[in-house]
Amino acid sequence: MLKTRFTEEFGIEHPIVQGGMQWVGRAELVAAVANAGGLGFITALTQPTPADLTKEIARCRELTDKPFGVNLTILPALTPPPYEEYRQAIIDSGVKIVETAGHNPAEHIAAFKAAGIKVIHKCTAVRHALKAEKLGADAVSIDGFECAGHPGEDDIPGLILIPAAANVVKIPMIASGGFGDARGLVAALALGAEGVNMGTRFMSTVESPIHQKVKEQIVANDERATDLIFRTLRNTARVARNTVSQEVVAKEKEGAKIEDLISLVSGKRGKVVYEEGDPNHGIWSAGMVQGLINDIPTCKELIDRMVSEAEDLIAARLSRMTGHK
Repeated sequence: MLKTRFTEEFGIEHPIVQGGMQWVGRAELVAAVANAGGLGFITALTQPTPADLTKEIARCRELTDKPFGVNLTILPALTPPPYEEYRQAIIDSGVKIVETAGHNPAEHIAAFKAAGIKVIHKCTAVRHALKAEKLGADAVSIDGFECAGHPGEDDIPGLILIPAAANVVKIPMIASGGFGDARGLVAALALGAEGVNMGTRFMSTVESPIHQKVKEQIVANDERATDLIFRTLRNTARVARNTVSQEVVAKEKEGAKIEDLISLVSGKRGKVVYEEGDPNHGIWSAGMVQGLINDIPTCKELIDRMVSEAEDLIAARLSRMTGHK
């Protein structure tokens, strides 16, 4: 069994986290991860209202008695959602672990900490991890350039970013971006992380609440099947490569502004991808780790396999290299 500071401090069995994913982080997936010994996060803003979030948290509790959390991502928007109301719904529901992401989390970390909630802040740079630590976060999730979603603007891959953060961050750190199997887990631990965070890999599981055709598309894709959009807007996002993402990239090269792209990148179109199974209907997030995903297991099968193979790697292959039996 792999024990780390993160598993000990957050009361979970295995150092494997399913992070917040828009339209994907729902109760059935989160509970399956929790029941398998990992830590799953309901995505707050997937729920239309704070009241709906309260119901989703209750639904998750009906499916598991293990620890789970809620992700609250703070991003710029023309009409921002009521973040404070979502935050209060999380607190009132008695959730014990929260993942924050996006813009400055100071206000939210302070409120969650005052309520006795442990906070993990997801970030894409060492300086942001140090700021989160200073603000009182209990752990950070550091996102390398390989990740799905927003990798930041520094373009630092995990092989550099993880140990660079581990050199200076004192609280437990979870490695995110490009992880999907035991080899990545062992590598992350060797680089100084206390576990791994996976998004794309958990999308392609039995319990993932997205269409089977999208799961199969992830399995079929290789490591090249992503696009970086919004580069020209300095709000870079890594998404699955499809006809829509290619059109966005082409329009950006022509100097398109956000108002020229809104109809293409609408979140409503991305939601339809997951619901109806047409991978080319809209923009949807996926990381380079697609090239390492070859099956659609249950969450328990995935986590058990990762932990078992990681233990074998550490005990057998690495031990042989040092001359130990």
